[in-house]
Amino acid sequence: MPLSDSPVDPETLKREAAREALDRVRSGMRLGLGSGSTMRHFVDLLGEALASGRFSDIVGVPTSEATRAQAASLGIPLGPLQEVQPLDLAVDGADEVDPALNLVKGLGGAHLREKMIVQASARFVVIADDSKWVPALGSRAPLPVEVVPFAWEAHLAPLRDQGVDPVLRRTDDDSPYRTDNGNYVLHLHADGRFQDPSALEAWLRKRAGIVETGFFLGLAHEAILAGSGGIRTETRSA
Repeated sequence: MPLSDSPVDPETLKREAAREALDRVRSGMRLGLGSGSTMRHFVDLLGEALASGRFSDIVGVPTSEATRAQAASLGIPLGPLQEVQPLDLAVDGADEVDPALNLVKGLGGAHLREKMIVQASARFVVIADDSKWVPALGSRAPLPVEVVPFAWEAHLAPLRDQGVDPVLRRTDDDSPYRTDNGNYVLHLHADGRFQDPSALEAWLRKRAGIVETGFFLGLAHEAILAGSGGIRTETRSA
């Protein structure tokens, strides 16, 4: 059913995707709680559901300090990953989703913790508005790569040799942005698309000083996408 015949506010779309994802939650679940603007809606709705008695015995593991603070303010029980794992379900947003359900994540700066929690989960559901659906990764968003601050500039030339344009993420006062882990983030820009995400991911993982990438390849099981035409779901082929 269409949400509206006219353009819909992006926040409305995000909330509808989050509401649909809440139907995947059951009492007693251990949940990975992602980060970002769409996840704020999911955490808000989860808090309402717990308060109303719709769910009980839920434990969440947050992927960022911002999500931790929001969840705690809503009375959502939280626990550390090492004590709560394995998780039943992780829910998170994405900056890009391709037809194979490969993702680019990390513009919120939390992709290291997000990936740790996804890897500890039996199922991973992505929620987003349909503007995040792309024909190929790199079409609309850069790839965030978390690096240690030490000699971070040493990565720039080798990255350019890989055919990407690396740019240090900065704050409003022009200082380097730091993740919750205290690291820097490089945004890797492609010329229209990343030609071979798997090969680039493998190369990045071999380089000392690179902590984690925003490629989430083969990890998502389902994507819930909200648009003015309504909700659609995509599932990854086995």
